[in-house]
Amino acid sequence: MRELSRKEKLEFNKLQKRLRRNAGKAIADYTMIEQGDKVMVCVSGGKDSYAMLDVLISLRQSAPVDFELIAVNLDQKQPGFPEEVLPGYLSDLGVPYYILEKDTYSIVKEVVPEGKTTCGLCSRLRRGSLYGFAREIGVTKIALGHHRDDIVETLFLNMFFNGKLKAMPPKLLSDDKQNVVIRPLAYCKEQDLQRYAGFKEFPIIPCNLCGSQTHLQRVQVKQMLAQWEREYPGRTESIFRSVCNVSPSQLGDSSLFNFSDLRVERDTSLHVPAIQVVNL
Repeated sequence: MRELSRKEKLEFNKLQKRLRRNAGKAIADYTMIEQGDKVMVCVSGGKDSYAMLDVLISLRQSAPVDFELIAVNLDQKQPGFPEEVLPGYLSDLGVPYYILEKDTYSIVKEVVPEGKTTCGLCSRLRRGSLYGFAREIGVTKIALGHHRDDIVETLFLNMFFNGKLKAMPPKLLSDDKQNVVIRPLAYCKEQDLQRYAGFKEFPIIPCNLCGSQTHLQRVQVKQMLAQWEREYPGRTESIFRSVCNVSPSQLGDSSLFNFSDLRVERDTSLHVPAIQVVNL
């Protein structure tokens, strides 16, 4: 981390405290980490996962429970991937780590037609590899670096393109019931994480597989939300709060609320006065 001016130090300290406070609150609100947990921290080489690992290391020092952190990177064999960066960085941190090598890049390029979005298949392959490895090494929680803005973007992606009202939960039990996924940065703003990464000078590794896909639906949603935020500051936070404050009876999913049995509740023994019609 570079030498900071006095003003920068004050700004960095406030930013660091805010990220730790937000992450700590999310962890407490959703009981993400418990006594004796072995947490696999998925580090991709992006700003969010670096910040998540950094914050979790800090929180572990003052946490009321003891837990273990293990960093894991999935090397997807993308051309030009700097294999030496993460091992060097994680070794300097003194954090136990694994580099899991899986050539998902070749699979994605073979299956997905040129010009089509690769993120869906890439994400599924990556998730499957990480879930399987988590079982192998006996971790109890898998920590992913998704933040507040990721959650809001996913909400709109599902509404606009899948006809579903769902996002990313801060804590999730996998479909096969074999892994618990946590998102400690669920309350953190992407803007804060971007600034934090700049201060810390994390060795960012870009995603060459899909990073240049400017037509992605997520990019379009991100731009829409950014425009809203410029016009109405605080709107993204308000939308995120709605994800955590759901009223099933005010929506339309009959599997979540029993609309069929709704009946008026009146005391029929009460006398109802006759209606008088007055001609004017």
